[in-house]
Amino acid sequence: MRILFQGDSITDALRSRENDTNFGTGYALLVKASLGFEEPGKYEFLNRGVSGNRIVNLYARMKCDILNLKPDVMSILIGVNDVFHDFKESPNGVDAEKFYKIYDMLITEVKEALPDLKIMILEPFVLQSGMPEEQWKIADSEVRKRAEMAKKIAEKHQLTFVPLQDGFCELAKNGGDSYWIGDGVHPTTMGHEYIKNEWLKAFKEL
Repeated sequence: MRILFQGDSITDALRSRENDTNFGTGYALLVKASLGFEEPGKYEFLNRGVSGNRIVNLYARMKCDILNLKPDVMSILIGVNDVFHDFKESPNGVDAEKFYKIYDMLITEVKEALPDLKIMILEPFVLQSGMPEEQWKIADSEVRKRAEMAKKIAEKHQLTFVPLQDGFCELAKNGGDSYWIGDGVHPTTMGHEYIKNEWLKAFKEL
């Protein structure tokens, strides 16, 4: 069974581009370790997360990084950069409606090409973690809009949706935001462990 992890830097987590066995340091590595330990040889794991990606970038590389790989199971975690790229000097985010439209196109075309593929949609998330108050208000509101759209995509296409935002908010009550997500976007090791746990729960229900 071939399992593909897709997304942005949270999935990328400093993975190697030259060596598929170097999975980076994030939740994808932790999932690989857990499943690979439980059932040696049953799974093949591929990480194709790309730091900085928005939904439009993922759509653009769909053929080489999804269709050509022919996975049996794929998870997608995307949406934070669609918001945070609007905080740059030259804003280049993707608004919520366009995020939905492109995500819908992506899933529709992937399902047409790989009808037996099982897909898990992970919810994008954010915590304040020292972020300036004004930026935080925008980030929290806008990431939640992308999360809502991701959930709608899962519902429309009858895919597994993996909630993460509320869980991170609950975890932050013990240890604080930065204990779980160091800069508001990128999880710490403990935050990645939480994502791994939620990923595995959903996977076992597929």
